[in-house]
Order: sequence, then C-alpha cells, then structure tokens
Amino acid sequence: MMSHMADANLMEKIVSLCKRRGFIFPGSEIYGGLAGTFDYGPYGVVLKENVERLWLGMFRDGRDDMYGVDAAILMNPKVWEASGHVAGFSDPLVECEKCKRRFRADHLQFKYKKDKNGKILEDQEVWVCENCGTENKKREPRQFNMMFKTHAGAMEDDSATVYLRPETAGGIFTNFKNVVDSLHPKLPFGIAQIGKAFRNEIAPRDFIFRLRELEQMEVEYFIHPLEWEQAFEEWRKMMHLFAEAIGLPQNMVHELEVEAKDRAHYSKRTIDFEFEYPFGRKELWGLAYRTDFDLSAHETNSKVELRYLDEATGEKFTPHVIEPSLGVDRTVLAILASAYREDDMGADVRTYLALAPKIAPMKAMVSPLLKNKPELVAKAREVRAELQKIHPAIAWDDNGNIGKRYRRQDEIGTPFCVTIDFDTLGEKPELKGTVTLRHRDTGEQERLTVAQVAGRIRAAIS
Repeated sequence: MMSHMADANLMEKIVSLCKRRGFIFPGSEIYGGLAGTFDYGPYGVVLKENVERLWLGMFRDGRDDMYGVDAAILMNPKVWEASGHVAGFSDPLVECEKCKRRFRADHLQFKYKKDKNGKILEDQEVWVCENCGTENKKREPRQFNMMFKTHAGAMEDDSATVYLRPETAGGIFTNFKNVVDSLHPKLPFGIAQIGKAFRNEIAPRDFIFRLRELEQMEVEYFIHPLEWEQAFEEWRKMMHLFAEAIGLPQNMVHELEVEAKDRAHYSKRTIDFEFEYPFGRKELWGLAYRTDFDLSAHETNSKVELRYLDEATGEKFTPHVIEPSLGVDRTVLAILASAYREDDMGADVRTYLALAPKIAPMKAMVSPLLKNKPELVAKAREVRAELQKIHPAIAWDDNGNIGKRYRRQDEIGTPFCVTIDFDTLGEKPELKGTVTLRHRDTGEQERLTVAQVAGRIRAAIS
C-alpha cells in the first residue's frame, strides 16, 4: 500500500477523484468557474450530510442541554457593527506593482534583496508575485474588509446596505433572548446551528479549504462565568470524539494553544485544532472562550437586556460562552485526505477511499454477476431490497464487468460489495441462498447468507 502522506501529488489526485466520481465540482464550471466556489455533487452531498448528521447527533440531539436554530443569512447591519465585524473583520492586503493582483500580506514569503556582490541588503525586503513573477518591495499592507455587501429593498444607498453573514454565530447570539423567553432553559445550555457563511477571501485556495462561500457547524454554549474552564475542557474532549467518529487519524489532528496576541478580540482562550492536510498543517476547527463579549456588546448596542436570571439563587448576570466551531468543508477535505489510499498491484494501481462506514455515501453495493441473466437480476433486486431495511444507501451497479464495478465502488468509498451469482440460485446446492461479500479495504471476499451480510452492515454503521 502506498502511504497517502508520502504522495506529493495527493491534492491533485483528490480533486480529480472528486470530480470523476461525483463528490465535488468547480462552481459555475461551464462558464469558466468562480474562484472560491465549489458545488457538491451526488456523493459529496451525501458525505457532507452524513458528517452533519453525526455532528447533530453528538453536539445537539444527543444532549438535553442543547437547542437548535436556523437564523437568517441577511441580518440588520447593526448586528455586525456590535460584534466588531464592520470595523475589524479584515485581512492585510498588498498589491503587485505590475499586474495589480492582490494578496494577503500574511501569506507572502519575504526575502532580502542582494547587491551585485551578493551582499544582503537588510533594509530592502521584497516578495515575488506568484501571478507575474514581479519582485515587489515590502510595503505596509492596507486592511481589506472581508464581508460581502448587498442592498435590501429598492434603494441602493448606504441606508439599504446589508451584509452576507461572515459567520453563523451572530444569529445565535441575537436569538439568545428568544430561546430563553420561549423555552426557559437552565444554565448551562447551548444553541447549535449549521449554516452558510460568506467571506470575500482575497486569495481562496487549496480546493475547498479556503472558500468564499462556506458552511459551519457551531455551538454557543452559555455558562456561569465561574464554570468556563470545566466547560471548555468538556468541549475539547467532545471535539476529539467527533474527530474519531468521522475517521480522522488521531496522529493527524493536533491542538495549538493560540497565544494572546493571535487570538480574536473576543477570546480569552482559544485552541485551534489543526490537521495535516497535503499542503501542510492548517486549522481545521476552533474552540474559543468568548467570555461575555457578544451578549454584552449586543445588549449595549440594542438597548435590550440580555442577562440571565438564576431563579434558584436570584442572581442576575451576563452568561459567558464557550464556542466549538467546525467548518464543514474543511472537515470533508480532511476526511478525503486521510481516507485516500492507493494499492500498488504491479501493473495497476487500485485507488480507494477508506471512509468510516457511518459516513460513507453508500453503505454497500449489490450487483448481479451478469446483467443479461434475468434470474440473477431478480435475485439481486430482492437482496438489495432486504439490505435497504438496514440502511437506504445501498447502491445498485450492473454496468461493465464485476471488476470495474468493484473499482468504481472503491473510489466512492463503499465499504462492502455484494455479488449475486449462480451459486446463490443453487447451482451448488450447499451454497444456495449465499452471496459473495467483498471488503473494500482488503479486497477479501467471503461467502455469507443475506442475513449474515445484513449483520455485517448493521455492525459497521452502528
């Protein structure tokens, strides 16, 4: 087996597989695309939804202290003024002197120029434009606000300006009072949301890692100020459990304690969960202690009280917040990168995705050995219907020879392939009613009854 981390071309192979097998396509491709946008195809949608369902089960539905919302993407612009996004949600930007392409200053590689004798000129730092190759002098960057602007209503002036939300958290904080007033939850409790966010990235890159339109899975967990450390540790452990559940290898997920100078303005403590992507170790998720910044800021700006009354003690205070924030797209990319495998078979290479069965788009594939034999097809349909009682995502494939079918399912990440042949029909009486079960990761095959196959699938996805 070829190690997935040893392959320098891994990203190119993942992108190619994603398009070839219907996981992810370039956005607006027939018109030349649009940077920073991608479309999820038939299998990508299911993979993404499986990740989200697992997150909902672990972070919301499996808990008694969590509530869900689905807040509007367009919000009153005062929300983003209060949160600091209008004034401070920006990246440092520099521009190439020749081609005028813009780049994030914190992503550039600077070097010192040398004179004709090779002596380093320590007062002359430069960077090279990756678009046109021009050598640019280092200059003070200007700040570039990353929020997308649009207009609500018929007017197109400043009074009608609204923003596409840059994060989903804003809609959670503005609904804090609604949740408290309608459901009367006791602290600690959380509000969870999955939704789109939009960021006008200067340089979107690395496939679905840095996008202009992204999806987030976020929780704002409201706590008593004295209990933040305990809650922070509980959510830290929960995020590791989620990484394990979706099949990310533990040795590829790392914690980075973010220093005070690098933390967001609202954070008193932040841990970045980093993943070893093919292009380097980068941020996957974040866990932040946001103190009472958000509720206090919205209370000040809206003039609406957002404090919490503890009826047992009579204490009234502004809750503090722990925020586990997980990007859906970066999670999907981490899953694909860690699951990609190649088996060197001499004259051929077998490619497959070693996806955890519970998140694999298809749980099994059922296939008649020959599609022109009605009795085999009928039996295969019957077996598929039986297995769909375990899970509806049981694929059907009768296109091409059986080897080609196996290869297609390997690249999709289907854990099991079930083949119905003449022995199933009783050509060998001792094998009547049995089928061939092939295992994706090993390629091994075994002869089992349909009931035994159903048991294997049920155990794998439970």
